[in-house]
Amino acid sequence: MGLFAIMKKPHSLVQGSVVRIVSTARKISPAEVEPSVKLLKSWGLTVQLGRNMYATENQFAGSSSHRLQDLQEALSDNHVDMVWCSRGGYGTTMLLDEVDFTAFCEKPKWVVGYSDVTSLLCHITTNFDVVSLHATMPINVSNQLSPSDLQSIDSLRSVIFGDSVSYKMNSHDLSKPGDAKGPLIGGNLSILYSILGSNSSPKTDGAILFVEDLDEYLYHIDRMMVNLKRNGLLENLSALVVGGMTDMNDNTVPFGKTAEEIVLGHVDTYGYPVYFGFDAGHLSPNLALPFGQIAEIKDNTLVVE
Repeated sequence: MGLFAIMKKPHSLVQGSVVRIVSTARKISPAEVEPSVKLLKSWGLTVQLGRNMYATENQFAGSSSHRLQDLQEALSDNHVDMVWCSRGGYGTTMLLDEVDFTAFCEKPKWVVGYSDVTSLLCHITTNFDVVSLHATMPINVSNQLSPSDLQSIDSLRSVIFGDSVSYKMNSHDLSKPGDAKGPLIGGNLSILYSILGSNSSPKTDGAILFVEDLDEYLYHIDRMMVNLKRNGLLENLSALVVGGMTDMNDNTVPFGKTAEEIVLGHVDTYGYPVYFGFDAGHLSPNLALPFGQIAEIKDNTLVVE
């Protein structure tokens, strides 16, 4: 994806559109998936499950072959309008080099997920100039949704049905507000770190980069930010938006900074806007972000048409 590249946006869903739920990483149970099936049906959508949906192999949703088969079939099926990854964990990145994206490129469709699915979203946006969607997953949908859970789901619905989204930035002491415009990209910081140097790594010049993470040691956050910086991913951003830095860990001898302070320390001299505390990531609400689409930050509001 080049600077302000013309991105192919998947068609908006309509009544009867087909959503295929697949498991590309950690295993999941029928009880954990059923609430999302009910939700999609309540929106008038047709729901299909990958044929190996409930396969298991240790922590994984079946073998690599099982998971690859389901992802490949979903991406290649012209009758499928959206591929919704059931959950994160670990396992998506190992599939990418085996996937044939030919049919997908001929008929782009929404690919939706976050966390470990970051690698798939970045691979699609970077290589094929197709908009993908960082958003909540079936593992997060239950029969008793909190108001913040409903915000996550409502934002997902808005994007896939073709509505623009507008999110007010939360106030944060470390934020450096300002206006910005560029393609929205990013995802889970650990996954971005893991795909650096590969053909899945995002091109960040002129972009609004979003990052978030979960359950990491603070020195790991610093190590990852150092690597992104040394590889030039932070230098020419339009803006940096930091979501949840959730359940961070520290050593017995403290690192001495919060995750947010670590991030700011690596980008403070660049001069572009930096926002902390954005409602996306491993938290609720987890607001839907269309990756690859041009977004604008103005008056402390992020707007994606």
